[in-house]
This record gives sequence, C-alpha cells and structure tokens, in this order.
Amino acid sequence: MSGEPWLILPTYNERDNIEPIVAAAGEVLARAAPDGFRMLIVDDGSPDGTGQIADRLAGERDWLEVLHRREKSGIGPAYLAGFRHALDREAGFLMEMDSDFSHDPADLARLLGAVRAGADLALGSRYVPGGGVRDWGPLRRLVSEGGSLYARWVLGLRVRDLTGGFKCFRREVLEAIHFDGVRSRGYAFQVELTYRAVRAGFRVVEVPIIFRDRRTGQSKMSWRIAAEAMVLVPRLRFR
Repeated sequence: MSGEPWLILPTYNERDNIEPIVAAAGEVLARAAPDGFRMLIVDDGSPDGTGQIADRLAGERDWLEVLHRREKSGIGPAYLAGFRHALDREAGFLMEMDSDFSHDPADLARLLGAVRAGADLALGSRYVPGGGVRDWGPLRRLVSEGGSLYARWVLGLRVRDLTGGFKCFRREVLEAIHFDGVRSRGYAFQVELTYRAVRAGFRVVEVPIIFRDRRTGQSKMSWRIAAEAMVLVPRLRFR
C-alpha cells in the first residue's frame, strides 16, 4: 500500500536480538499504523546466522522482508540500501532503529506520530529534556556527548543529538537531500543526513528518548568510526 511506514533494521551478528526486536517492533507498529506497515532487515552477511533467522521470520510474517548484502560495509551503506528498497516500493515514512534494544521499540509510535503531526524528520534525542542514557560508562558518555557537541559547533546547528540513529523521515526528505550521495558510514552518516535535511529547509524535531546499552552481543562502535566523524564533519560544512 502506498504511503506505508517502513522500519529499516540493519543487522550484523544479531542472532540473539533479531527475533525479539522484530516481535516487539511489529507489535508497536501494528497499533501505530493499523492500515499497514512494512519492516526490512538489512543483513550484512552475518557469520552467526542472523540472516537465516531473518529469512525464517520473514516467512512467518507478511509485513517483513530481508535484504541480504554480501559483506559488512558499515551502517551507512546498509541504511542507504534499505532506503532505496523501501522508496522503490512507495514507502511514505522511513524509520531507522538499532537492532539491539538500545532504542525502545515503544518509541517508534512517538516518532511516527511526530512526523504525521507535521515534522519532516523526527529524531529520537538523548540530549533534550526528558531524554537520557542508561548503563553507559563515563568514557562512552564523553565520546557520544562530545561528538554531538562538536558536530553542532562545526555545522552551526541547533539540533542537540546529531549522532543518534533513531529516526523517522517523511519520504520527501530523503528524495530531496539526494541521500544516494551520502558517503559517511558510522556516526558521520547520522550527522550528514540531519545536516542535509536542515540545509534543505525541512522541519526537524527532537523527541526525547532513553537510550540503553545493548542487551546482548558486541557493540559496533569503534575509535575508527569516531575518528571518521571528526574528519568528515568539517568537510560537510565547507564542502
């Protein structure tokens, strides 16, 4: 059905999380979008069998699809592939969320509601009143908060949580900002999408969320990803 919300879930070695996250997100979206929704798992060739589990789940749910990619190439390219897939199938709203329960699936309804109420891009924000993080050590807090502050300062934006990956786009935003030209992969990917939306004149709102450390598995965050953001953010401003 044209105009449906699509949730894009990138995965790499998430065998313990993928089934419960699909169930939880599907339950929320069934209530928030009773006229129909779709979910797309984008698996980057997980060696732990995540892709096979995803295929089984898709066989049991008519609203779930799986896009298999041959190798791990970063969360940015995975989302870009998912966006293209969904837009080609007439998605009206495109949502992105981590697959490890760092983002609460219950908040999907609030993000979708914010866009339906008039926003062009709704961000799940840790750094506005009512938002926050749980189960993080001081070093990770420093990296995350410092990264957002650095990006805000360099890019001259008022958005407080630029590095978060919990978002809902109106399809017109992704079409207008030429997302196919985005080359960033990690933190910088999230920053670049929001920066392009603001520069294009779209209305961006921040919805407070509580971000929690993943339940199981290993974090994909690395110093290389953080360093990429440090280098690429100034390029966005002066490109």
